[in-house]
This record gives sequence, C-alpha cells and structure tokens, in this order.
Amino acid sequence: MAQSPRPSSDLQGSQTAGDEAAETHLRPVEAPAQADAEEEVKAPPGKTRRELRREIREAKREAELARQQSGSVVVRPMARPARMRNRHWGLMISFLLLVCLPAAVASWYLYTRAADQYASTLGFTVRSEDITSASDILGGLGASFGGGGSHDSDILYEFVRSQEIVRRVDDRLDLRALWSRHHETDPLLAFDPSGSIEDLTDYWQRMLNISYDTSSGLMELRALAFTPEEAQQITTAIYDESLGMINALSAVAREDATRYARADLDQALERLKQAREALTAFRLRNQIVDPTADIQGQMGLLNTLQAQLASALIEVDLLADGTSESDPRLAQARRRIDVIRARIEEERKKFGGAGEADGTANYVTTISEFERLSVDREFAERAYTAALSAYDGALAEADRQSRYLASYIRPTLAEIPEYPQRALMIAVVALFSFLVWAIGSLVYYSLRDRR
Repeated sequence: MAQSPRPSSDLQGSQTAGDEAAETHLRPVEAPAQADAEEEVKAPPGKTRRELRREIREAKREAELARQQSGSVVVRPMARPARMRNRHWGLMISFLLLVCLPAAVASWYLYTRAADQYASTLGFTVRSEDITSASDILGGLGASFGGGGSHDSDILYEFVRSQEIVRRVDDRLDLRALWSRHHETDPLLAFDPSGSIEDLTDYWQRMLNISYDTSSGLMELRALAFTPEEAQQITTAIYDESLGMINALSAVAREDATRYARADLDQALERLKQAREALTAFRLRNQIVDPTADIQGQMGLLNTLQAQLASALIEVDLLADGTSESDPRLAQARRRIDVIRARIEEERKKFGGAGEADGTANYVTTISEFERLSVDREFAERAYTAALSAYDGALAEADRQSRYLASYIRPTLAEIPEYPQRALMIAVVALFSFLVWAIGSLVYYSLRDRR
C-alpha cells in the first residue's frame, strides 16, 4: 500500500523543527562570541575574571564540538566597533609622561636656560729630526720592520687628559671662574664653583674633545667656553703646556743618550788629573823636570871624564918613557888618573843600585818611575780624547733626534656658538625616552598575557 504524501503542514513542521535545531546549535556559539567581544565585562558576584574566561573557553569548545557533530555551518556575529579601554588610556598617558614630557623639559631647558658655548680648535703633532745616514740604512730596516717608534704622542695624549695639565691651566687662566660664570642659570651644563680638582678634571674632559690618530700621530683638540676669546685662551694654554712637555721629554731623552758618555768622560778626566798630579809630585820630589835630559847631561859628563882619563893615561906613558920613576911630574900625572877614575866611579854609581845604600836615589829607579808615570799620563790622555769624542758624538746624535711640537692648526677664534647642540640633545632624550616607554609597554603586555 503506497504511502500518501505528507501534507504541507507536516513539511512546514519539519522545517520549523530543523530551524529550531539550527538555532539550538547556534545559541551556545553566540554566547562565547559575545563574551569574546565583551572581554572587559565585569564578572558576576562570586566569580573572578579568570573563572569567567575559563567558562567562556569551555563554551567555545562545546560549540565547536557541536558544530562538528552536526556538520552545520556556524555564522559568527560581526565584530563590534573597537572601543578605548582602560589599558589604552594608560598607554597614552604613559607615553605622554615618559616620552613627550622629558623631551619638552629638555627643549625648555636648552632653549631658555642653557648658555651658548664657543669652540676653539687646535691641531698638532710630535716630530723628530731623525735624519738617517747611508751607514744606518741596514740598521734602520730592522727597526722599521720591528714596528718600533716613538711613543711621545701617546704620552702627550695622556698628559692633555691628566689632572696635571688641568691644574696648570687653572693656575694660568682660572678655569673655575671661566666655566662657572653661568652656574646659577645653567646648573646642568656649567661648572660648580665649589667643586674639587677631581670635579674640575671630569668637567675638563667634558669640555675638551680630543681626536687622536695613532697611525699618523696627529692630534686635534676642541675646547669649549662661554666666550670665543676664553676658548682660544684655553687652546693656547694647552699648546704651551704641551710644548713644555715635549721639551722636557727631549731633555730627558738627551740626558739618557749622553749619560754613559758623560760618565766615561768624567772618569777619563779624573784619571788624567791623577796622572798629571803624580808626575808633578815626582818632579818636585826629585827636583828633575826631565830625567831624560838630565841623563843625557850625565852621560856627557862621563864621556868628558873618559876623554880626560885617556889623555892622562897617554901623558903618564909618555912621562914613563922619558923620565925616571922619581920624577914628580909622573907622580902628579898618576895622581890625576886616580882622581879621574874615582870621579868616573862616583858618576857611574848614580846609574846603579849602589846609590840606595847612602840614601841617594839612582837614575835607574828614577827613570823607571818616570817612565811609568809618563805611560799612565799618555794612556789617560788617550782615554780622555776617546771619551770626549764619544761624548761629542752622543750630543750630536741627541741633537739630531730632537723632538719638537709641530702645529698644523693654530688656536682658532669662533664667531658663532655651535654648542650645546640643542636639536641633537633633544633628539637623544626623546629617543631614549621612547625606548624606555616601548620596553615598559612590551613588558606590561607580556605579563598581562601570562595571567
């Protein structure tokens, strides 16, 4: 038996039931969607915001599960227009306080309170007149490949930044008075007159910018002051003090280079003095200026006596041949021979060691001592000559390697104030304030998402 078709009322009833089922599936989905849009709604009494969010997430999961089981398409409601929340207002207020306010305060201070500063530039380098000769070429190659060089520029760089030059320039120009003139109106950028020398040194390094190229040795300085004349006076004082330091370094280097040569020269001079004093004492003691000349005279006397002895012997031989032994002339001649021989013997004793027995010095001892003293004097003279030549050479070498300060930029006089760089300082303050605000905001949202 064939079934009769359903009446239209039944079809309408089934359609209505399907629509109710769809609405049933849609209802649990609409609640989480509305709860998601209303994140900032207050939790009902007895429940916290965390519990309310947990219930919303569970409702979402149940709606998604029901949608998968039914296979129906869920149409979510349209998102509501964005509204300003409390956290948005807090973010804007923090931006105004942390970014805009510091930039505005910095702008107000720099353009209304900060005094204009003028710059003076100075550039110099340390040079040495080190002229290499042809004989020093091979030796100079080793020094060049070894990387050696003068460190005078490094010493000068540290000296310009030291407390010593600050004290000297302060005694010369009264830096405290120059840099503290606007302290009442500009307490941040001006120097506090009650500060110590350490505070003045720190402020010196703020007001003095040094650019130093280690490869070429060029050094450029920029000094700041509240008037162009004072800035130029500061750079001029720095140049004078640096010049004095380089001269002192040159003097020390010259002293080191000539120290040993001068010590050898002093020692040789002292030895020469002692040798000459000993020779003078010898001459005074023996009453002989030149023993050699005295010996030559003594030898001439002996030669004369020898000649007279020979003549007397000949005369005795002639008398003995022509007269008798009783002739008085023969006796006188023989007596003359004995006297001459005795005198010759006495004169010869002066050359031997027999003279020491009766307390008289002989010529052998005298000549020996004189020759020793003469050798000592000659050696001392030669040593003194060599030491003097070495000392002169050391002086010439030290003068050849003398250092001097060569300035390629004389202290300049400014016409307009270039400092403080107000726009740059305001931009730096704004940048750092923005970074602090951005990092704080990211930290806040990161902690908020973890709750």
